[in-house]
Amino acid sequence: MVDAFAYVPAVVLLPFFSFLVALGAGKYLPKGGAFGGIAATAGSFLLSLWIAATVAGGRAYNETLYTWAGGDQFELTFGALVDPLSALMLVIVTLVALLVHVFSLGYMNDEGETGLPRYYAGLGLFTASMLGFVVADNLLMAFMFFELVGLCSYLLIGFHFREPGPPSAAKKAFLVTRFGDYFFLVGVVAVFATFGTAAFAGEGSFPALAEAALAADGGAGVWTPGGLDVGTWFTVVGLLVLGGVVGKSAQFPLHTWLPDAMEGPTPVSALIHAATMVAAGVYLVARMYGFYALTPTTLAVIAFIGGFTALFAATMGVVKDELKQVLAYSTISQYGYMMLALGAGGYVAAVFHLTTHAFFKALLFLGAGSVIIAMHHNEDMWDMGGLRSRMPVTYYTFLAGSLALAGIFPFAGFWSKDEVLYEALVHGLNEPLLLGGYVMGLLAVPVTAFYTFRMVFLTFHGEPRTDLAEDPEPVRWNVKGPLTVLGTLAVVTGFINMVPVQKVLGLEGIDYLHRWLDNEWGGIAGLSSHHYADIGPYSSGSLVGGEVGTVLVGAAVSLGLALAGLGLAWRLYNVASPAEHTAKLGGIKDVLYNNYYLDELQVWIAYRTEDVAGGADVFDQGIIDGVVNGVSSVSLAGGSRVRRIQTGLVSQYAAMLTLGLIALLVLVGVNGGWFL
Repeated sequence: MVDAFAYVPAVVLLPFFSFLVALGAGKYLPKGGAFGGIAATAGSFLLSLWIAATVAGGRAYNETLYTWAGGDQFELTFGALVDPLSALMLVIVTLVALLVHVFSLGYMNDEGETGLPRYYAGLGLFTASMLGFVVADNLLMAFMFFELVGLCSYLLIGFHFREPGPPSAAKKAFLVTRFGDYFFLVGVVAVFATFGTAAFAGEGSFPALAEAALAADGGAGVWTPGGLDVGTWFTVVGLLVLGGVVGKSAQFPLHTWLPDAMEGPTPVSALIHAATMVAAGVYLVARMYGFYALTPTTLAVIAFIGGFTALFAATMGVVKDELKQVLAYSTISQYGYMMLALGAGGYVAAVFHLTTHAFFKALLFLGAGSVIIAMHHNEDMWDMGGLRSRMPVTYYTFLAGSLALAGIFPFAGFWSKDEVLYEALVHGLNEPLLLGGYVMGLLAVPVTAFYTFRMVFLTFHGEPRTDLAEDPEPVRWNVKGPLTVLGTLAVVTGFINMVPVQKVLGLEGIDYLHRWLDNEWGGIAGLSSHHYADIGPYSSGSLVGGEVGTVLVGAAVSLGLALAGLGLAWRLYNVASPAEHTAKLGGIKDVLYNNYYLDELQVWIAYRTEDVAGGADVFDQGIIDGVVNGVSSVSLAGGSRVRRIQTGLVSQYAAMLTLGLIALLVLVGVNGGWFL
């Protein structure tokens, strides 16, 4: 009988082969090799479904495939780890990548569009890199694919490199995320130095060793620098790896690259935001959660960063005028919710929101792409309006994604965001830092609903405000098909984990995602994936009115705030000729529109760092090197003088010996009185 796990490498290699084909022979193939990419991602998707079905039966796969370096202390290997978490992520990545490839047939179809082989090669390598990252069985391998994902984003964001904006945005994305990756790399080295292994799973994995070390007196069995306390050192290691997560998942303060990344083609934006680059950071924390659950300080930092980012990014989305810019800030905000859940002990809630977000955010970006096609690549929402009747498929699918993003019942985002806030609330009752994250996450709910439906009403409702909106370009099946699939998922995906319904009605067995992640290999990272609060650093606290009461009150407050934000947007923008009400914010709008001037601050810091480096260079060369060179110059000068008597002529050496002997005799004779 053929085992599905035998094809785990093929899931990664199929998109990689499509990359090679498009790169090498794309110019000879229809659409630049698009159909090869579609076939490859479709094959990976079908294999991922087969693998997921195998995992559902209680099996898992954890094998070393290749050892590329080894020594007495540790080995460096490539391997594959497929458990419930990675099996779910394989399905998400391959499905979104497949739909993006299909959508690209319609989007990248402009007359005069060049570089299609390069585009489809980039998509193939991007997909393969993310899939390699998902199945990586150790932290070093994950880091390598993590960097490949970053490289692919650089190549695809800067696809239209002949224009001024995309190359600059690509460099910014590369440099900002690299800054976080420096900390990640140091964290990888620290993991090897501490544990001698970087494996994610098994008895000898670093999460299992960390748990054992904390359980042992004095942290026996692991190395710490300078005899540092084990718990403190584990926190440092966790924060180092977190640097890479903050960069890739665009969390404050390394979020500034993501809005600029909208310079890339819209299908690339969908892939980056929904299933690859930005998802990679959150997935890494989930993959390492057995380690992070042992370090409460790190989790508290993760939760606070997430809650702050959710609110911080949402405020900027309120004033943006370009369709993709609004979606970019919504992505930053939504990944903040995922980080909040992870930091609050809500592992399943974070994975749930990662899943639902992948579908409704891919839908919104591809829907925006459909609008951009119709508007001849004009992205300004104030030039749109009235597209609802002219683009019904795009409108209704986009509306489904918007309702999911805003957290409106019963769409997917309501279920996952509600569980995130629930976990943050019940664990934050005894943890002030987590409670602060919950409050910020809750405040972001009405802001999210407001900017989401401001976008919907400005784009689709009212009367057309330009000739382009009056007569939009029609879109074809290759655009409508992916939108229909994702629109359906935006409606139904929330039903995979109806925890509120289960708690309120006392039903069993409808928390499907909890059950999925809690099967026989649910504890592969060293801990049970079902409510980490049971064995992690947090307790549930004293629930107001009991668990059911907390669920009902929390859901009602969250939904009420979302409806309030939607209602405000309805009143202000669901009119025939909307006005720019955000102008009434005055100077606050300028601050929000300019992203709190953080880009300028980062540039200023970069220049000041350059000044400090220049001063250090002057000090090094003028003072440190000056002293060393001064001492050496004395020696060199003395040596150059003495060197003059070393001529190599025997007659001169004889004369010098004779003169020396005479001088010696005279000196001795004078002192001895010979000449008196």
